[in-house]
Amino acid sequence: MQLRGMLHGLTHQYHGKDKPVDYYMQIGEDRLPLNEWLDHDVTISFLGQKNCIACGRKTNKTFNSGYCYPCFTKLPENDLCIVKPHECHFELGTCRDESFGETYCMIPHYVYLAVSSDIKVGLTRKNNQLKRWVDQGAIRAIPIAEVPTRRMAGELEFHLSQFLPDKTNWRKMLKGEVREIDLITMRDEVYSHFPDAFKPFQYREDEWVDITYPILESLDKINSKTLDKEESIGGRLIGVKAQYLIFENAVFQTRKHAGYQVEISVKPRS
Repeated sequence: MQLRGMLHGLTHQYHGKDKPVDYYMQIGEDRLPLNEWLDHDVTISFLGQKNCIACGRKTNKTFNSGYCYPCFTKLPENDLCIVKPHECHFELGTCRDESFGETYCMIPHYVYLAVSSDIKVGLTRKNNQLKRWVDQGAIRAIPIAEVPTRRMAGELEFHLSQFLPDKTNWRKMLKGEVREIDLITMRDEVYSHFPDAFKPFQYREDEWVDITYPILESLDKINSKTLDKEESIGGRLIGVKAQYLIFENAVFQTRKHAGYQVEISVKPRS
């Protein structure tokens, strides 16, 4: 099979802890089932053109996973407060798009604990948590607070980052080097660090989510490749996790290549 189009990244569907996440690669208008490609030879070739995933214009360089520079500087999803939500400026009237802020920021958010390589604290919109956790390659996660806005979630996350990591070690995550952690015990310890103003928002459900990924084999060494340095990347596909395709001899971060025009070739192994 061969297919050409603009790479958008990976989407996925969670079916519970006893079944691996179903992954799909979005190429143009096509949604391709990656789980069916495991143990196949898969090649991704760059066709020499990049397009903005928002406006579609050609661009020599993409920003923030697929945007041209004008869209990077103007669209609300690329504002600095997206990566630093505790600096949300909606209430100051300076949001790049007020309707965007009302839809995505001025709504309930979870602050959570997740295990991907080690324990980390993070935040996400309520009802978006499974997508967020899978995108990070978490194998286990639990909400610890539900707050009314993204800014409040960011303030709590920023405070808790004094005591917990807020980043994932992506190399350990891909190698499956995960520390065993009792999330309920850790959550109860973290509650002792909650500022008084956030204690009423503690989320005390004792059920966590376990996530399994479609991985045939683990890697001893992580060799990340990019289409900015290689004309094509591929080989035997042995797994998919977070936003990465895992080959026998390399890993490929799809989100970083959003907007790249590519050709995908898939062949069964003889």
